[in-house]
Amino acid sequence: MPHAARNYSPLYFLASLGAGGLAVTFFMYLMFWVPHPDQPVPIFENNWALLTGGNLLQQAMVLAAMAGIAVFSFLNIKLLVFNLRKFAAFRRSEGYEAFAGSNAGSQVLAMPLALAMSVNVGFILGLTFVPGLWNIVEYMFPAAIAAFLAIGYIAFRELGHFIGARLQSGGFNCSANNSFAQMLPAFALSMIGVGLAAPAAMSGSAVTAGASLVLSTFFIVVAIVLALIVLVMSVRPMLENGVNVEAAPTLMVVIPIMTVVGIALLRQNHGLHVHFDVHGGAGETLMLLTKLLSVQVAFGLFGLAVLSRVGYVARFVTGSETSAGSYALVCPGVALSVMTHFWLNKGLVAAGLVAKFGVAYWAISGIAIAFQLGMIVLVWMLAHKHFRAQPPQALATA
Repeated sequence: MPHAARNYSPLYFLASLGAGGLAVTFFMYLMFWVPHPDQPVPIFENNWALLTGGNLLQQAMVLAAMAGIAVFSFLNIKLLVFNLRKFAAFRRSEGYEAFAGSNAGSQVLAMPLALAMSVNVGFILGLTFVPGLWNIVEYMFPAAIAAFLAIGYIAFRELGHFIGARLQSGGFNCSANNSFAQMLPAFALSMIGVGLAAPAAMSGSAVTAGASLVLSTFFIVVAIVLALIVLVMSVRPMLENGVNVEAAPTLMVVIPIMTVVGIALLRQNHGLHVHFDVHGGAGETLMLLTKLLSVQVAFGLFGLAVLSRVGYVARFVTGSETSAGSYALVCPGVALSVMTHFWLNKGLVAAGLVAKFGVAYWAISGIAIAFQLGMIVLVWMLAHKHFRAQPPQALATA
């Protein structure tokens, strides 16, 4: 039986999240390297045009992107189903009440976080593999908004239970809050927000785009407020007691939050430009993405320094110790890969600082691909450690 099945934690939803994030990194190939002049995102017909009429390198790129999307979308859905089944059983277990009453109770927000990612993955699958999808896309946007609102309801319900119980009777251990683990709810709400922002960027209906703008803004604003609260309340316990070693990867959770918020803002800006006569320049977009990337680099350096100091990788990734929280390491690398693509294409190229498909362009794209490949290796290592069925003799000594 795999370790993840024997020692289940809601943090294993992050395994599904990471796989979905890797599917998104492959979609970046299509987003920025496949021409799609008639709509804001690439669709099957655009991919097919390169597969049948492009050169050998273009054909290989499209095939690699489609294969990557297919493989990691499958893993995303497979791991989501695994987690939903295990989480349902976990909630009925004797230990759940104690878990829910502890600081770790906020980990249940990993469930709506993973659900929101899977909806995004489903949309990517449709765009990539379904011919003629764009002809009915306007009917899909209201359904997508409804799906994300349903997930948002789940997220607020779980968050309300967690916060309400503490405000009613206390019990939150502030001294044990020596990580950014409590930022998981903010991450979940921001993921819902970026999904709700998609119709603003892609819909031809002003009503649909307007609803998308309003709803996504609510979730993004609440996510930012929560993240700032957690940031302030978590620093002092870390300075007083040192970082919680198992939760050390959460020190970089700000990185994926910045990527998700950045994409949401880009989607909103596009909708405002198309439907509401709000025009932003390429320089403004470059500065927005550069500021967000700067925050990511700062928290990335901070997190890596702490992980190195406590020897996290040697203990929980390559070593004998096992922690479900290790999957939180996947999100920052995936987020940096995606943000690098956007910073390059929507920032540097759009502002005229870098020529598309020039030497500098491919050098920066190589950084994004390096992050992507690194996270693929990490996912493989963690899957081998957490989800590989162990032989009976290993179970006996575990």
